[in-house]
Amino acid sequence: MGIEIERKFLVKKDKWAQVVKQERSLFRQGYILSDPQKTIRVRLTDTEAFLTIKGQTVGAARPEFEYNIPMEDARHMLDNFCVSELSKIRYFIPYDGHTWEVDEFLGQNEGLIVAEIELSAENEQFSLPDWVDKEVTSEKKYTNSNLAVKPYGEWSIVKRQT
Repeated sequence: MGIEIERKFLVKKDKWAQVVKQERSLFRQGYILSDPQKTIRVRLTDTEAFLTIKGQTVGAARPEFEYNIPMEDARHMLDNFCVSELSKIRYFIPYDGHTWEVDEFLGQNEGLIVAEIELSAENEQFSLPDWVDKEVTSEKKYTNSNLAVKPYGEWSIVKRQT
């Protein structure tokens, strides 16, 4: 069983606009099941596809099982089995020994940019690039599965600022 240890942060858009972005991929991902205890996700990128099962998050960690699947199978699952879906452009940004994954959301989540860093331990030390802002790891509204059903574009201005 794999364990995903991930921290999430909002991004300072003005600083982010200045970052040189070399590696990116378009993601389309949908959710077959999403509840607080488990998530079953299908992800289609420019070059590959995955079926992912994630368990309940405790702190910044959760069990994760991820499997490559044929791209055509992923398209079929996304079109016929997913109850919610989102799209985003993911950038891969190397910084101080880690690779940050920065998601610029599309569609109803447009305007939201979230940076994630995967760690080998919850207490692992890492430095923040100057374009990283407030940590939102424990805020469920920023999870992809939540954004697929409660998009950022539908949040009220007051709620966005909290």
